[in-house]
Amino acid sequence: MDFLSTHNIVKQYSNHLALNKVSINIQENSIFGLLGPNGAGKTTLIRIINQITAYDEGEVLIKGRKLKPEDVNFIGYLPEERGLYKKMKVGEQALYLAQLKGLSRSDAMRKIKYWFEKFEITGWWDKKVEDLSKGMQQKVQFVTTVIHEPKLLIFDEPFSGFDPINSNLLKREILELKEKGATIIFSTHNMESVEELCDHISLIHNAEVILEGQIEEIKQKYKTNICEVKYNGDPESLKAALTKDFELVEEKINHHSHIAQIKLNGNTNNSLLKTILPKVEVESFSELIPSMNDVFIRVVEETNKNKTDK
Repeated sequence: MDFLSTHNIVKQYSNHLALNKVSINIQENSIFGLLGPNGAGKTTLIRIINQITAYDEGEVLIKGRKLKPEDVNFIGYLPEERGLYKKMKVGEQALYLAQLKGLSRSDAMRKIKYWFEKFEITGWWDKKVEDLSKGMQQKVQFVTTVIHEPKLLIFDEPFSGFDPINSNLLKREILELKEKGATIIFSTHNMESVEELCDHISLIHNAEVILEGQIEEIKQKYKTNICEVKYNGDPESLKAALTKDFELVEEKINHHSHIAQIKLNGNTNNSLLKTILPKVEVESFSELIPSMNDVFIRVVEETNKNKTDK
C-alpha cells in the first residue's frame, strides 16, 4: 500500500518552474530515494510534503486521503540546512524540540536519555551547539528528528559532515527505524548509500521525474551486457576464440593475471565460457552490473542530450 503519493505536482516560482507534474508513490514501511542533481526540484518537493511550501497544481495523499495540516505531527524532517539554535545548550534544546513535537517533559527526558546514551553523547548535555563540530551537531539534530517516533521520516543529505564510522552508525539507525515501521524518504547525492538503503527511487531532473523504480530492476535495465573475465593464458588465443560472436571491450594486466571485459552481443554467459575455456584458464567470471552512480550519470546525460537535440 502507498503510504504517501504525489499526483502531478506543479510549482512555479516567478520565472522558474521548480516542479512539472511530478508524481511519486512511496510504499508503507519502505526507504524511498529521492534523487537528482542540484536544483532539480527535490527540496521543493520535500517542502511541499512538509507543508512548508504550497503547490500550484496537483495533490498530495497520505494513505489515499489528502494531506492535512495536522499531518505534520507524524512527520520527522531532517533538512539539509541544519536548524539548531547555536547559543542554546544541547540538552535544553533537545528537550524543547521534543516537547514541541507533543511529548510530555517526562517522556521527552526518557527518550532523550535513551538516544543520547545510544549515540554516546550524554556528555554534551551542557555544551552549546556552537561548540560542537558539524558531525556532532548532526547527531543531535538526528535525535530531535526521530524523538517523537514519526510514521514518516524525511532525511535530506543526512550524512553531511559525518566520517565513515558515524555514517555507518546512522545507516544502521535508519534501517532499524524502518524495521520498527517507519516510512522513510531519503534524499542524497551519495549513490553508494542509496544502494545500501533504498528500496525504490525517483530521479528528478529539470523539474521532472526521469527515472523511477526498484533499485535492482533499474540496474538490470541499464546493464551493458559486458562480462569481466580474469584469466591465465595467451591474450591472442582469447582474442582468436572470440571471433565475431563477442566483442573484446578492454584488456588489462593485474599482477600476473589478465583481465578482459567482453561484450556478449546477445549471447549468453554460458556460451562465452564455452568459447574461451578451451583456450585459457579462467580464474573468475562476473557480469558487470552498473552502480546507481553510473545509472544516475547516464540517465541525466541522456536526458540533457535529448533536450539539446530537440
